[in-house]
Amino acid sequence: MENNIKGKVAAITGASSGIGEAIALMLAARGCKLVLGARRSDRLEALVHGIRESGGEAVYRVTDIKRRDDVINLVDLALASYGGLDAMINNAGISHLSRVDELQVEDWEEMIDVNLKGTLYGIAAALSVFKQQGYGHIINIISTSGIKIVPLQGVYAGTKNAVRTIAEAMRQESGGQYRVTGISPGFVQTELVDRIAERVKDPAVNAAMKERMAKIGISPDAIAAAVVYAMEQPDSVDVGDIVIRPTMQD
Repeated sequence: MENNIKGKVAAITGASSGIGEAIALMLAARGCKLVLGARRSDRLEALVHGIRESGGEAVYRVTDIKRRDDVINLVDLALASYGGLDAMINNAGISHLSRVDELQVEDWEEMIDVNLKGTLYGIAAALSVFKQQGYGHIINIISTSGIKIVPLQGVYAGTKNAVRTIAEAMRQESGGQYRVTGISPGFVQTELVDRIAERVKDPAVNAAMKERMAKIGISPDAIAAAVVYAMEQPDSVDVGDIVIRPTMQD
């Protein structure tokens, strides 16, 4: 297939590690110009340096997606550096696992602020540019947790399903002007999964999660490849929902 990615400009949140880093590296290898956001400046700086050393183009800005101005500034960086924005990849997310009746309200609020409001901030910042350009691509990294509902993941899955619902409405409202893609990963070997396990108070559950991840977790590159697939399609083709999980995942 013809490289329909070379020269495009993509902003990525949560780009400093895991899935976001894998997406950045794979897009950079295909000639995409990258605008990378995350909270860890040292990781962002190292990633951008590596991309540039390999002949790619990338800039970064420290970004906390809970702050709307941070996300707006990330998109503004794309405009200032490359003159436009072709794709907004809303990747940053957080997960706290607990029973609903444990009433971990502060954890609920953080997931709502990051997974839902943070993604909405990304959509809003990008659409302000897309409306002027007349085109653009929203790519949301969601989760299989919103497809199969299980204990301990109720609020997390709720935030992810909210994104799925809102994005589908936006796709229909756009009349084909904007492309909208949702990618739902299953178990992926990332730092986030280790942090999720560490937050689980039950030692047995913690150990079981880590063991299962080590056994069946797939590479972040599998998710990055799905982003590439969606972005490289002709402008008239909208890739809607992609579910990527280990073959052994329930």
